[in-house]
Amino acid sequence: MFMAVVREKDVCWEYAEKLDGNKVRCKFCLRVLNGGISRLKHHLSRLPSKGVNPCSKVRDDVTDRVRAILSSKEEIKETSSVKKQKIAEARSPGNISTCSKIIPLEASSPVAKVFPATSPIAPPSLNSQENVERSIALFFFENKLDFSVARSSSYQAMIDAVGKFGPGFTGPSVETLKTMWLERIKSEVCLQSKDTEKEWATTGCTIIADTWTDNKSRALINFLVSSPSRTFFHKSVDASSYFKNTKCLADLFDSVIQDFGPENVVQIIMDSSFNYTGISNHILQNYGTIFVSPCASQCLNLILEEFSKVDWVNRCILQAQTLSKFLYNNASMLDLMKKFTGEQELIRTGITKSVSSFLSLQSMLKQRSRLKHMFNSPEYSTNSSYANKPQSISCIAIVEDNDFWRAVDECVAISEPFLKVLREVSGGKPAVGSIYELMTRAKESIRTYYIMDEGKCKTFLDIVDRKWRDQLHSPLHSAGAFLNPSIQYNQEIKFLGSIKEDFFKVLEKLLPTPELRRDITNQIFTFTRAKGMFACNLAMEARDTVSPGLWWEQFGDSAPVLQRVAIRILSQVCSTFTFERHWSTFQQIHSEKRNKIDKEILNDLVYINYNLRLARQMRTKSVEADPIQFDDIDMTSEWVEESENPSPTQWLDRFGSALDGGDLNTRQFNAAIFGNDHIFGL
Repeated sequence: MFMAVVREKDVCWEYAEKLDGNKVRCKFCLRVLNGGISRLKHHLSRLPSKGVNPCSKVRDDVTDRVRAILSSKEEIKETSSVKKQKIAEARSPGNISTCSKIIPLEASSPVAKVFPATSPIAPPSLNSQENVERSIALFFFENKLDFSVARSSSYQAMIDAVGKFGPGFTGPSVETLKTMWLERIKSEVCLQSKDTEKEWATTGCTIIADTWTDNKSRALINFLVSSPSRTFFHKSVDASSYFKNTKCLADLFDSVIQDFGPENVVQIIMDSSFNYTGISNHILQNYGTIFVSPCASQCLNLILEEFSKVDWVNRCILQAQTLSKFLYNNASMLDLMKKFTGEQELIRTGITKSVSSFLSLQSMLKQRSRLKHMFNSPEYSTNSSYANKPQSISCIAIVEDNDFWRAVDECVAISEPFLKVLREVSGGKPAVGSIYELMTRAKESIRTYYIMDEGKCKTFLDIVDRKWRDQLHSPLHSAGAFLNPSIQYNQEIKFLGSIKEDFFKVLEKLLPTPELRRDITNQIFTFTRAKGMFACNLAMEARDTVSPGLWWEQFGDSAPVLQRVAIRILSQVCSTFTFERHWSTFQQIHSEKRNKIDKEILNDLVYINYNLRLARQMRTKSVEADPIQFDDIDMTSEWVEESENPSPTQWLDRFGSALDGGDLNTRQFNAAIFGNDHIFGL
């Protein structure tokens, strides 16, 4: 009866469903919470307190309402606390001199409890460096900036510029930023794009159509253009109303092709979200020299996804996830693990779910002996906070199971060749000339590994052949392989004869008239037999060390017509994957609630932002960087997050002492706490 009265009085019950015991279910994200209506409020407030997972789907108006409720309750508690503190200090003779130093606590909002108001003047104990760092930190926290912003090259450049100016600098106003500086920076980016266009006459370019769709029939298409110098973002289009209409999509692609000039476009890459056959047929019929190719990264991911669905592979992944969830959902357990692994993470976050799984298995295999050592150590067995848990017994059994480690080793062996191909085609560099050989070598690795197990060999090769034949293979890939000097002159390569027909088809398409093909047979002979300039020592030494496109530019003068064709083919990319896209940004561009001015400003901002990030990626590309792996661990992935019956471990506990952004996926932390605010305040 008493519970019924409480339910009627507490307005927050309209956002929850009462379950058995003291459990409630959030009506927004359907998460089940222990602890009743109190924990639900903190869940809906999206504030990092009380050890409750923040709701990712609650509406902003509900969050504001719940925060106001929590704020009013905190005010009552704080007022009572301050009164008790003053009474206690008044009674204590030793504290009489300090009474005047008591700072009144303001409770204007729950956010103030997390980031309390502070004086702009730093405490005198801080030195100059600490004072500056403190000011920067406050700027980050107050404005909800992702910690990874501090990795940006423009972050340090900004600090250096302010430092060189010296005291008295006043930052640009809101109006100055969104007018003068927006226009200037956009002009600079456009100028860089114009400079890159000059090479298209020689190298050609690839149009990349990157697509996002959801179950609400929304469809956004981002168009990019890529050539050897760099990739540029062109524009974002909301195609929701006609995504299934081939005629309308054909008109859209026609307009984009005209933007770049049909004579400059070598190929268009699109993913399987499109009506691929319909759009492809339209382009092939109307543009004689343009190829339509599938996204290599997407096809390779589908291969790895099919691998992960094989029964024994899936079972191995699930066992490994049981182990990682146990380690990552307890702060002290995570600290112990890092002590034994030398501060290295056990799992990895890749560009897709299946890539994450196989990268994590690789990492786990490298840490096998250290994991065994940890679970057998006194530090583990004597700590009752985790050693006595039911999950502990399961994890120890997994780590001591030789069959499990044999399965992990096998998963790594079959996936690594295809992860290698994925790295090559996802790095943003021209890969048309190498993908055919890379796929051939990957398949050969499977045959070699399973030389004594014909059944397993057939299982995995059937998956590869099905995806390669039906989705990934393109005549352009065959032609690229034929023209690649590191393949053409390699005596160990056996597939050149089988790709010659595709090569001739590509030549006929790119050289459509007899006049253009007049001397092409002799030029092919000169190339394949390494005559003329192809025979010079420099050309032979550079076959395996210089990019194929550059090799043809330097040494292809003995076959000028074939040289032009080769450079255009070998200068193209194979994939839409460049870096992680934030599709919520593009959703905001196309929101019907925005007025025309807002949309124009936001379009300009996204154009600048996307292209600056693309430029940074090209500029900072290093041998060590892995194009298929992210720096931060995804703390919401299946390798960390409990899918059902969430652990009672506090939400922030799972991050341990790693709230520096290195171990925490700060994007998700930011979104979970603050929600998806409108970007740039628009």
